[in-house]
Amino acid sequence: MLSQLIITHETVYRYRVPVELGQHRLVLRPREGHDLQVVSMDLDITPAHTVRWSRDVFGNSVATVDFQQPCDELRIVSCVKVNLHALPRLEEADQSVMAYPVAYDDEEALVANAYKTPIYPGDLPSLQAWLPAVIAKADQNNAFAIVATLNREIKETIRYARREEKGVQTPAETLQKQSGSCRDMATLLMEACRALGFAARFCSGYLDCAASEAGRASTHAWMEAYLPAHGWSGFDPTLGDEVSHKHVSIGVSNHPRAVMPISGRFFGTRADFIAMSVAVKFEKPNQR
Repeated sequence: MLSQLIITHETVYRYRVPVELGQHRLVLRPREGHDLQVVSMDLDITPAHTVRWSRDVFGNSVATVDFQQPCDELRIVSCVKVNLHALPRLEEADQSVMAYPVAYDDEEALVANAYKTPIYPGDLPSLQAWLPAVIAKADQNNAFAIVATLNREIKETIRYARREEKGVQTPAETLQKQSGSCRDMATLLMEACRALGFAARFCSGYLDCAASEAGRASTHAWMEAYLPAHGWSGFDPTLGDEVSHKHVSIGVSNHPRAVMPISGRFFGTRADFIAMSVAVKFEKPNQR
């Protein structure tokens, strides 16, 4: 099944006085592949600037922006049209090839090992105390079943709480608070998978939902585990389900910090900054 989306992502930073802007890094272009093609993309930025595109080590498209004048408002608007192809659910695939513990081929092992390395090694005791009771609910010989069970457990036991603060909670913090944002839940699932020997990575992007159709959504986050028979496979702990064609990935990384949609700095005082606003809107051309 083929569907088309127009995604408008507007971010506005406001300042009390004109400020100098440092270099900004944008990870906003959707990742293309057999499931998604970018038809067109417009990037509208004020004030005056120059843009240089590149690919980072993770294969993400990155726009590096250098500004040419001070401003009291920075506005970044990305408008992208994509074609999406729905893929079969992994749950419906041949489960007999999803053995656990997972074993990666020699050709893949060096890369996989980088994604197996925890970014919060100090949280391993908390994870190791939590994991046994969770994976006891799954077929412990089936890799997909283990990750899917962890995914559902986080949905059922961690309360979603939208946070405006920068960064992510550590897995131990999320378990202790029993609440977190989508990026906190994704980080918890990613680190839990790594503790069980899976290669896992953080994903940043968009979700087709009621909020995005109303034009009041923000970005979304989930996780992918590398399953040898099926490759990178997405799981969304905020929903407790597999990733589907409703998810649009703009960046993947071994660390959430590397795929912030917009990162940069301004030169001034904390008092100079007023506020930031974000709005993501989905339009479906064949439904307009």
